[in-house]
Amino acid sequence: MLPKTEKHLHIMGTQISYYFVCKTKLWFFSHHIKMEQESELVSLGKQLHKETYERDKRDKTIDNLISIDFIRKGDVLEIHEVKKSKKMEDAHEFQLLYYLYYLKKEKGIENAVGVIDYPKIKKKKIIKLEPSMELEIEEVVKSITSIVEGELPKPVKIPICRKCAYYELCWV
Repeated sequence: MLPKTEKHLHIMGTQISYYFVCKTKLWFFSHHIKMEQESELVSLGKQLHKETYERDKRDKTIDNLISIDFIRKGDVLEIHEVKKSKKMEDAHEFQLLYYLYYLKKEKGIENAVGVIDYPKIKKKKIIKLEPSMELEIEEVVKSITSIVEGELPKPVKIPICRKCAYYELCWV
């Protein structure tokens, strides 16, 4: 078990997601260069989130690090994330795995699962934190810390670059 004072437990869920999307975007975001408020795609995602699952209490932020779209309580606590599409499914999965990891390590909540909701395609994906994934999450967190503490990573052009809020910082 990791001590609560370890630096890696201060990683935000967004950083976990960006790690799987783009290391340059991760670095910019982590250095308080936040371009998402200018992005039409981000606005559309927020609108989708706002219009779906209206009866669920939404937007639960824990320790200013993880922001859960909504929670359903039952025999097992369900942590839900609403996403527009499955394009970045790895990023979505690891973000939820990190939330489950954080809740376990920092809050002692072990009886929880993650649910990725894709309302536009009417699909859900259940995510469980397995012990083997905890080690992988710890490695991802160490890697994120190294990236954030290092120099700006050189951008790598990938298909999603054209729609990225950080496009002009990388490619113009």
